[in-house]
Amino acid sequence: MTDDSILVLGGTGTTGSRVVSRLKALGAAVRVPSRSGEPRFDWTDRTTWRPALDGVAAVYVVPFDGQRLTRPLVALATEVGVERVVLLSGRGVDVPGYANENSGAGPTHIDGEHAVRELATDWTILRPSWFAQNFSEGVFRDAVLAGELRLPAGDGAASFVDAEDIAAVAVAALTEPGHAGQTYELSGPRALTIAEAAAEISRATGHGIRYVPLVPEEFTAELVADGWSTTDAEDFADAVAPIRRGMDSHISDGVRRSLGREPRDFTEFVDSAAAAGAWRG
Repeated sequence: MTDDSILVLGGTGTTGSRVVSRLKALGAAVRVPSRSGEPRFDWTDRTTWRPALDGVAAVYVVPFDGQRLTRPLVALATEVGVERVVLLSGRGVDVPGYANENSGAGPTHIDGEHAVRELATDWTILRPSWFAQNFSEGVFRDAVLAGELRLPAGDGAASFVDAEDIAAVAVAALTEPGHAGQTYELSGPRALTIAEAAAEISRATGHGIRYVPLVPEEFTAELVADGWSTTDAEDFADAVAPIRRGMDSHISDGVRRSLGREPRDFTEFVDSAAAAGAWRG
């Protein structure tokens, strides 16, 4: 790699913030743009793209869900001399029936992957399963704090992946040789049902958390009653559907292939998150 900086788009998010921390620990020059910071970057304002990309050797791309903007972004990155592109995609991109064809994220990831694969520069694609951190800092946290996970997941299981592992793979792809042209499917080492995940968190926190399975219509209605738009509520229900249909339980080998070690187990995540006070109300 050159001495030029590494651009991290989405650098304050679940994976991006961890990528930034790991890069800084390595002594890498990291550029973390934002809509109001310096350098400025706004997915919806293309005039901000080139200044953010100029002089960058590699870029970690967290796409803008619901929009097909990854393609023009990575094309511009190649044009200005970026040497590596690491794209955060999603599980099930190439699995028929995994995602609703009207979902916002699906087309974003599909077109983004196609665009990255067409690049003349080095590229790596990451396809993580559900983040373990969804329970500690994401969409499930409020439900965990309330003591009740009400989801349309049935008795399906998911092989939750620790965002620390996602970040470790991303940093390896950004800074080390041997990852060009690779698509890494990322998961944890085992699959858990939502009830099992709730039990793990209950054990670690000492607070009872139960799982209440809902049908999608019940789930959507509850979200709308809480102030969600119907579209957003239905999108969330659709995102959970692969768990219910048994499409998220498989174990992937991406962490092992990229890092030469096993992924972190959900229990390790839960114990570390509990120790860090993630579930203090």
